[in-house]
Amino acid sequence: MRKTISSIWLAATALANLTTSAFAADSLNLNAPKGFENLGKITITSIVSGAIRLVLILASLIFFFMLVWGGIQWMVSGGDKNAAEAARSKITNALIGLVIVFSAWAIMALIKNLFGVDIMSGLEIPTF
Repeated sequence: MRKTISSIWLAATALANLTTSAFAADSLNLNAPKGFENLGKITITSIVSGAIRLVLILASLIFFFMLVWGGIQWMVSGGDKNAAEAARSKITNALIGLVIVFSAWAIMALIKNLFGVDIMSGLEIPTF
């Protein structure tokens, strides 16, 4: 019983010390730090357009490195027909992927020019 009372007393004094230090401040600054003022302007559309841009960039990089890796595999195959065929397949798939990514970008550019809807604008990344 005595241990329980001392534990409760310790918790109560710790809580009292925390609340008095929190109420001691005269003012609380809730303004955004420098460089983050535009965070209030983020909308769902800007998040979606940023995600589309990110996916296009990542897909382009992935397919480009697949193309390079397929070329390296083809050069290293050393006359092995199965290895050369696997490398050729990787190169073909990478080229198809790049064509799809750039076609998606071209369709978005066409939509912007025909209808005036800019899918790629929106999210502004804060700078320091």
